[in-house]
Amino acid sequence: MAAPALTFVRRLCWRPLCDIRQAQAVCVPAIHLHLTAATMQVTQKDFEKAQEQLKLLKKDPGNETKLKLYALKTDSRILQDSSNSWQFNWSNALAHRKANFKATEGPCNSPKPGMLDFVKKAKWDAWNSLGNLSQDNARQKYTELVSSLLSAESAGQKEDASPEEGRHDGYETIIVTTKNNITKIMFNRPDRKNAINHKMYREIIKALEEAGKDDSTIAVITGKGDYYSSGNDLNNFTNIQPGEMKKMASDGAVLLKDFVGHFIDFPKPLIAVVNGPAIGICVTVLGLCDIVYASDRATFHSPFSQLGQSPEGCSSYLFPKIMGLAKANEMLLFNKKLTAAEACAQGLVTEVFPERTFQKEVWARLEAYASLPKNSLAVSKQLLRSAEKEKLHEVNSKECEVLKERWISDECINAIVSFFQKKSKL
Repeated sequence: MAAPALTFVRRLCWRPLCDIRQAQAVCVPAIHLHLTAATMQVTQKDFEKAQEQLKLLKKDPGNETKLKLYALKTDSRILQDSSNSWQFNWSNALAHRKANFKATEGPCNSPKPGMLDFVKKAKWDAWNSLGNLSQDNARQKYTELVSSLLSAESAGQKEDASPEEGRHDGYETIIVTTKNNITKIMFNRPDRKNAINHKMYREIIKALEEAGKDDSTIAVITGKGDYYSSGNDLNNFTNIQPGEMKKMASDGAVLLKDFVGHFIDFPKPLIAVVNGPAIGICVTVLGLCDIVYASDRATFHSPFSQLGQSPEGCSSYLFPKIMGLAKANEMLLFNKKLTAAEACAQGLVTEVFPERTFQKEVWARLEAYASLPKNSLAVSKQLLRSAEKEKLHEVNSKECEVLKERWISDECINAIVSFFQKKSKL
C-alpha cells in the first residue's frame, strides 16, 4: 500500500494541513467572476497578455485556482505550456493532456477519467464545471482571475514592504520585531493560514534563539491574518521518493525535537497571543508557553489520530496535567476541537478576549508586563520551569521517536492519500 500511495502523494502540490482538519477549499483571494451586458469582451491580444502577466506572480496561488485557470485556458483553446515560472512546477504534477480534450465550444465531452487517476480527474472536473461557457466568456473570466491574483499579491507586497519599527531582517516566513521591551515573533504565511513548512520551523528556532539573548523582557508569538496557525504544511510530507521515506522521517524528527526543545529552554517569559484558529503543533506547544491569551474566535484542534500520527510538543505529558486525563484524551485521542472558552475552562488558555478589543487589550497588558524588572522575571521563570525541564526533554525525545515511526507507516500514508482523494473533487 505504501508505494502506490507515495507515488500519488509525490504528484500533489502544496496543501495546508488545515485542509485536513476542515474540509475547506484552498485559501485564495476573494474573486467574483461575472459578466454583464456592459462588460467589453477581451480581445485575443488581451487574453494572451493575461497569460504573460500570470508569469509575474511570485507566490503559488493554490491548486484550486490553478485548476480554474487550466480549465478556463482549455475552454479558451489556448493550450500552450508556460515553462519559465512557477506554472511549470505545477504542470509537472498536472501535466496537460491536450489530445484528450475536444477543442470545440461547449461542455467537456471527453471520457471521464477513472476514480484512481486523481490528477486527470481533478483536471476533468475543473473543465467540466464550466459547463457551456463560451470561448469569449472563458477568456473574460481568465483575464479577470489573473487581474485579481496580481492585485491581491501587489497589495500584500505593499503591506509587507511598509516600514516597521524594530523589525529584524533576514526572515521570510515570520516577522520579528522588538519594541517596548517586547520581541514579537509573528507567523507570516497568511495566504496559507500560517502553515509551518521546514523553512518556517528553522526560522522560528532562530528567532527564539535571538529573542532569548536580546535586551527584551518578554517574547510573544502570534499569527498574521485570520489564523494563528494551521499546523504542518503538508508539503513537508510530499515530493519524497520511496527510498527517501526513512530519511525524511528521521530528519523531520530531528527538526521537530529541536523546535520543541527551544520552547522548553526559552529563558524569558514566553506568551502566545492566539488571534485565530490553531491546529496541530501550534496547539501542543502552547503548554510550553507561560501565558496564552486568545481571541474568542480562536479554536484549538489537534487531530493526530485522524492523520495516523501521534501527539507532539510534550502534549502527551502536559495536557493531562493541565486539563485532566479525560479531557486530554478527548483532544489528543479523539480529535475534539475546543473553542476558546472551552480551552480557557480547561486551563490551556489563560484568558479569552472579545475579538473587537483583543489586540488593544492584550498588547496594553503585555507592555505593562514588559516594564517589569527583566532579570527578576527570567530568574523566576527558571525556578518555575527547572524542576520539570529534564522531564520535558525526555518526553520530547520519546514523542519524536514515536512520530518517526508513524510517518513511515501505511496508516499515516494512507490517511494523507485518503484526504487528497476527497480533495480531488473541487
